[in-house]
Amino acid sequence: MATSTSGTSKRTLYRLTGVAPTVDAMFGVLDPDRLDAVGADLDFPGERLGVPALLVTGSFEQPVANWCDEVHRTTGCEVSLPVNRSAGLLMLAVDGEVYAIGYDQGFRLVPDQVKDRRFGLSFVIRRVDPAQIRDLVSHTPGGGRTDITLVPGGAPVWSLGVQEHAQIVRRLGGRLDGIELTIAQNDRTKISSVEGGTGLRMRLGIDAPDLVADIRAIARVLRDETPAPELEFVEHIVPVKDTDLVTRLEERLDTMLGEVPDGRVAVAVPADHWDDYGAAQAFATKVHKHSTAARLSDDFSLEYVLDRARVQRPGTRLAALRDGTVTLYAHTRAEKGDAIRTSSVLRWIEAQVTLGARRFFLLDGQWYEIGEAYLAAIRSQVQRLITDSPSVDLPAWVLGDRERDYNDSVPDLRPGYVCFDRDNVRTALHRGNGVEICDLLSPDDVLVMVKRAKGSDALSHLFGQAVVAVQTLLHSPEAGEGFARKVAAARPGRPLPEGFRPSRVVFAILLKDGTDLTADTLFPFSQVTLAQTAKILEAWGVEVEVIGIQATAVPPSRAVIRHLAA
Repeated sequence: MATSTSGTSKRTLYRLTGVAPTVDAMFGVLDPDRLDAVGADLDFPGERLGVPALLVTGSFEQPVANWCDEVHRTTGCEVSLPVNRSAGLLMLAVDGEVYAIGYDQGFRLVPDQVKDRRFGLSFVIRRVDPAQIRDLVSHTPGGGRTDITLVPGGAPVWSLGVQEHAQIVRRLGGRLDGIELTIAQNDRTKISSVEGGTGLRMRLGIDAPDLVADIRAIARVLRDETPAPELEFVEHIVPVKDTDLVTRLEERLDTMLGEVPDGRVAVAVPADHWDDYGAAQAFATKVHKHSTAARLSDDFSLEYVLDRARVQRPGTRLAALRDGTVTLYAHTRAEKGDAIRTSSVLRWIEAQVTLGARRFFLLDGQWYEIGEAYLAAIRSQVQRLITDSPSVDLPAWVLGDRERDYNDSVPDLRPGYVCFDRDNVRTALHRGNGVEICDLLSPDDVLVMVKRAKGSDALSHLFGQAVVAVQTLLHSPEAGEGFARKVAAARPGRPLPEGFRPSRVVFAILLKDGTDLTADTLFPFSQVTLAQTAKILEAWGVEVEVIGIQATAVPPSRAVIRHLAA
């Protein structure tokens, strides 16, 4: 038998819920029909692994590949080649939790209903580098929209444009380091990639002790660590766990399914079906477990599902979708050997339900309350943006000074800064007063926007100014050239780099009469506006930082000067 020369292999690990950590319980959750389909053999490698374990192996053969007939019809050439796929599934109980690893097609043997849907995602947001996100899949409830972003080279999560309070992150991948895994045994600095959704895909140890040790290391992260601050928003949108509330939601959805469709129910491909959905050429749908025949189509038909649900008796419609099935086939003939996978009809829809002022969404068979996460997500973003370690060094603000006085004073107190307050750039689009690019330009070319704010209106203007300024610099060569000329004139010998693009914007705020700037003291409406502004700028590749300007009383020397002048 060929053996691997590496100590690790990239596999997908699942954590199972509601399964007792015994071999009998593991076997008990497996589907007998699926086991028969692969001619399953069972082994019990618990002694070698040192934990309760069950290994299922098998294969399924298709005597003639489904493409052979098509080739014959197209070319006239007789082709008859078989298809043989293997399936392996290792289930093991480590410290009271049951895990499963699929080999080849073995992952299809893991029942959907026992998978912990948040397992992989929960690990990734605790251990992936937020600045090196490579894979992000998010879903916007209410429209059936799934956004898939792939950045092979990695990118900061803030640059990917996810709406933290309005989207459900379903998969996240990136660079993993700093954890005691087999992959890092010989080189603790070695970096590996990881991808997490329902399952956790990463390099795991092959030898029995290494695999069990890696699973324990993963469990420790989930038990003992908190999400990275930049990624904690993923856990703000959490499933509804109140059983009474779930019952009310399901009753409301059952009623909706008996009404004329109005857009509140849409199609949503299950999170673990994306690859299979792309490969499928036929879909067989049965909207009731007692249906004698399935409806065959070339795509999932929401219209058919809703039509069939509407004729069910009140109180049974949702159960019909839960018991009904959608089977994907690799060929339009949809024969048994062409089946790719089967899942519940309920997993293929999303629904929006309101109870009073509260809004809920059903996605992948799980209920979520989006509105509840809104304030938590906004607050989290604001806390991330407000920093105690500013990248710019600004002097204290003398409370008696106007905003213009303060900006004018900064270059004298902090050499290298340039004041552009009201020194606007005019373009063909901005002929009137022009565009104020920034109040201050730092020595390292950071755009600094300054504001003394006694209310949210002033900050709304400040945030809007930043969006217009950055957008103008990014898209108007005329504005870029005009700003470069102003910098060259104001800072001889230190012009802007050719093709300058702003990489950072700092909002420097004197709040009220010197109140410390925190997520608690910033005006609530301004928190929302700031979060929205940051999303826009970060999606353009511009980092956002918010700092509070320290306040000071009028220095005695300046008081004397003012007295003499009077």
